[in-house]
Amino acid sequence: LSPSLHLCWSLRSCGLWIPGLLLTHQSYTGLPVTTDETVSVGGTVTLTCRVAESDNSSLQWSNTAQQTLYFGEKRALRDSRIQLYRSTSTELSITIADVQLSDEGEYTCSIFTMPVRTARATVTVLGVPGKPQISGFENAVPEGGKVTLTCISTGSKPPAKLIWYRGDQELEGERYRKCADSLSVFVSELTLEVSRSDNNALITCAVDHPSLAPGDKRSEQALAVHLRILMFSVSPLSLSCLRPASYFWEKKDGELPPLAKVDGAFLRFEMLNKSDNGVYHCRADNIIGSSEGEYTLLVQDPTAMLSSSGVDHAVIGGVVAVIVFILLCLLIVLGRYLIRHKVIRAAAKKNALIPRLYGSWLDIVMI
Repeated sequence: LSPSLHLCWSLRSCGLWIPGLLLTHQSYTGLPVTTDETVSVGGTVTLTCRVAESDNSSLQWSNTAQQTLYFGEKRALRDSRIQLYRSTSTELSITIADVQLSDEGEYTCSIFTMPVRTARATVTVLGVPGKPQISGFENAVPEGGKVTLTCISTGSKPPAKLIWYRGDQELEGERYRKCADSLSVFVSELTLEVSRSDNNALITCAVDHPSLAPGDKRSEQALAVHLRILMFSVSPLSLSCLRPASYFWEKKDGELPPLAKVDGAFLRFEMLNKSDNGVYHCRADNIIGSSEGEYTLLVQDPTAMLSSSGVDHAVIGGVVAVIVFILLCLLIVLGRYLIRHKVIRAAAKKNALIPRLYGSWLDIVMI
């Protein structure tokens, strides 16, 4: 007898014969029932296969490559991530831990009757996007100018939606997708024309994705605006550009001296000692940015300064005395030279006059 006819005779003998209705083996056991599942990367998914009734036929789960995972209670594939959850005559449930994108696809549940009946369950794996990163803002923007911010998120499947906010107000940005190193990168750009009210405003980029709750992953960027100065009169104008700042003082290679007191932008010393010598570093931070400076302090002993000054005066006095002595010597030598030269000239003039007179006297005698 065929299986259907054999079942028919069996049911009749048991008093379950219904005139005009032939119950086949298929209608007796029923088809296996499965459900589609969605899971995030790294999560755990449970696959369940049930039948309404059973004639002790075995249930089996197979993966997307038609490899048997479990046949009843028996493990068929050596994968520690896959574990048996429940096995009865009407149910076979397994779990897959640490789910990856490669686990996505159709899984098959089979019941080994005549003929074999199957049902499929589709597993959808969601790639969890990373925290968005905002770039494009470096310095304060002039009032009325434009700034373009870029928000980037990676690793999402299906594609993540990036949403911009200014405070609680949603803004419209330009979205596109690009690939880098086999990863999908989702990008959104926002161009703003800043106004006075945008100074210190928070711009937020949030990720909208099925694997995340609203607001789970977002990043913020505070804007800074250079404000225009408006003048409505010709009266004298006084400008002050003092942004609230925090100051930090430190001494390189050591701690600040006990008598040094930090007073905002000033470092005050009640009394200086030679131990205060060193390099002092100051850093100032505010919403515009930060700046640093170094100052070298050199404390000298007052007695050392006086002795040093006395030595300098002695050296200068000695040099002056030498110069005066040299000048006096030159004057003496020059004076003696002039006197001697004058005497020689006078003697020479006297010797020349005597022969002339003597010659004249001789001439007179001879006449």
